[in-house]
Amino acid sequence: MQTFLVVIISALIAAACCLAVAYGCFRKAFYLKRKKPYQNNPKQYPLPKGALYEPYHPAMRGWHDAAREREYTEHFIKSYDGLTLYARYYEIDKTAPIEIMFHGYKSSAERDLIGGMFRCFAQGRNVLLVSQRCSGKSHGRVITFGIKEHRDCVAWVEYVVKNISPKGEIILSGISMGGATVLMAAAQTMPSNVIAVIADCAYTTPKDIIKKVIKSEMHLPPNLCYPFVKLGALVFGGFNLDKFSPLEAMKHCKIPILFFHGDADSFVPCQMSIDNYNACAAPKKRLVVVKGAEHGLCYAVDPELYLDEIYEFLGDML
Repeated sequence: MQTFLVVIISALIAAACCLAVAYGCFRKAFYLKRKKPYQNNPKQYPLPKGALYEPYHPAMRGWHDAAREREYTEHFIKSYDGLTLYARYYEIDKTAPIEIMFHGYKSSAERDLIGGMFRCFAQGRNVLLVSQRCSGKSHGRVITFGIKEHRDCVAWVEYVVKNISPKGEIILSGISMGGATVLMAAAQTMPSNVIAVIADCAYTTPKDIIKKVIKSEMHLPPNLCYPFVKLGALVFGGFNLDKFSPLEAMKHCKIPILFFHGDADSFVPCQMSIDNYNACAAPKKRLVVVKGAEHGLCYAVDPELYLDEIYEFLGDML
């Protein structure tokens, strides 16, 4: 009897330790404290930090200054799981196509998408700038690497068709996790208004990018750590990291997809976009690798190439 109790107690302690580690992983990877929405303070700019991005800060400040002079309308929807989600709509022409844009992991629409907004204006498109769950005025505390976010994307498409442009063309675009979000949404049933997807530096699967970061950024054994990350997401976040992925979505996608990725991306390897492209079953697809571009900097590094590739890809669809 005493031996049996020792075994039970040992098992309970081990289980408690596993849950404690899983909770720590959950807080680190998926939980985001509520932040005040960005207020367009003319003295502040939400710029990406790091030496790699500093050469592009002057251009980014210019985009922000120009964006602050643009009028927009605010829009809110309810997610399938009850969160209030927020977006800004910038309209240049009521009859123009609309690009719905999604930002990256633990970031914001203002930081990741301002440059992209102006490339849309340059090509005559209206823009819906989405704040993903946990960002800006959108509610939520848990980031799910596209597992739930791609359903938010579909909800925004339905909202645009119903409330803004019932017959207008829609393009979905995203950067980093936003790119993964729109790729996952591309495999879902959506209105025929959606004519194309633009995915910039998206990863293949949540598992792949998390394991890559565990190894390269945290210098820990990914095969040992990932099960705790997955357990934390499941127990404390209520979602399964392995349930769906951009790579799986591409096998079922019928919407034309344009992939961008920088060959110098040290965060999301360029090979991930190559793998997504190879898996893509869409009748029309294209992969553009931008030389010398770090993570999220394809447009900043070579805006002319970026615009030309989009114009050529979308040319016969608009």
